Amino acid sequence: MVYIIETRFNLNRFFLLVVGLWPYKQSRLVQFQINLCSGFLTSFTIFQLTVFISAECTPDLVIKVLSFALLLITYSIEYYSFRLNIQVVKYLLEQLQHINNKLRDENELAIFKKYGDKAKRFTVIIIILYVFMSTMVGSITIIPSILGFILHINVTQPRVMKQLVPEYFISHENHFYLILLYMDIALFIGGTTLVGGGLMFLSYLTYACGMFRIASYRIEKAIMATKMPINIDLDKRFDRENEIIIFKEIIHAVHMHRKAIKYSLLILRSFQKSRFLLIIVMVLCLSLNLYGIAVNTSTIGDDIEQLLMHFSIATIMFLYLFFINNVGQEIMDHNNHVFFTAYNVQWYIAPLHIQKVILFLLQRGSKTVSLNFGGVISLSLELFATLLKASLSYFTVMYSMQE
Repeated sequence: MVYIIETRFNLNRFFLLVVGLWPYKQSRLVQFQINLCSGFLTSFTIFQLTVFISAECTPDLVIKVLSFALLLITYSIEYYSFRLNIQVVKYLLEQLQHINNKLRDENELAIFKKYGDKAKRFTVIIIILYVFMSTMVGSITIIPSILGFILHINVTQPRVMKQLVPEYFISHENHFYLILLYMDIALFIGGTTLVGGGLMFLSYLTYACGMFRIASYRIEKAIMATKMPINIDLDKRFDRENEIIIFKEIIHAVHMHRKAIKYSLLILRSFQKSRFLLIIVMVLCLSLNLYGIAVNTSTIGDDIEQLLMHFSIATIMFLYLFFINNVGQEIMDHNNHVFFTAYNVQWYIAPLHIQKVILFLLQRGSKTVSLNFGGVISLSLELFATLLKASLSYFTVMYSMQE
């Protein structure tokens, strides 16, 4: 027996354990860890917005503050989303294990394993990107400070620090390393949450694609249940035993297809509000940071720290929107493949009453299965292109106003 959690979700488990969101063994110590992590994220996000209390709210200040604050809001949405749905996260894992345990056909097991491997490849690729982006962000503040400490020289405090923590609350000069530690912990918690939570979401939906593919396989297997040639008379080709076999295979196919739909819709219902908010916040965040990149490009020699920060945040937003919409497209494509399979198999060699059963499958295919948020948007590559276009439009408006 293959234990999916140990073999396919070990990296996801590590990331969620770090921030206390792994659904198993929720002890008092873990609850304290959750409260501590959420406290860091919430307080740092609030500190970003309090700059409006102590400073005059100009358009330039609003854009600079929100370009980073929206990233923290994204982190907070993801954290509280998984915190509130921690039992759902556990249930979805158990359902995957239950489905895997019920599979007996070697080809079906191979299909499920293939999609598990695909989910793990996604995980490894995104973790590599996360490490790269964390290194880039860390180089803005950590490396200069370390070099200054080792070489015993005065290092100019990164200007980006003054933007990230308003001086209204604490002096930058007197508490530089305390602020640096506080900021890095908050960013680490938020980044780990976004990666760990996003990877769980992607992995669940990738496995759902595997369920749709197993349903397609079962439909093909149902029609090919008999090995007899087509040119033999139908009455001879299909005896009662063959008909029972075909009916059973079609029932199994429909059963798996319903499981895949139910599993996908459970993920959607559990994370619908948080994903919808994330998409809105990320589009705004991407627009503001594209604007920051454009403004700081002209002064790259003087403000490289700001440029790197805006570039890193914009890349995070772009990659998240792409991956989440890509897996939504995969769900639609795999659901459609089920009905393409029912349409393209040799249904005409089956008895008439079995053909009628296949017709019901084809009629169900007229209803698209998609990750639809409130009847407004559906995750797909088309939506990704629309969101990217909207971000570029907002950026263009802001940049034209600045000129």
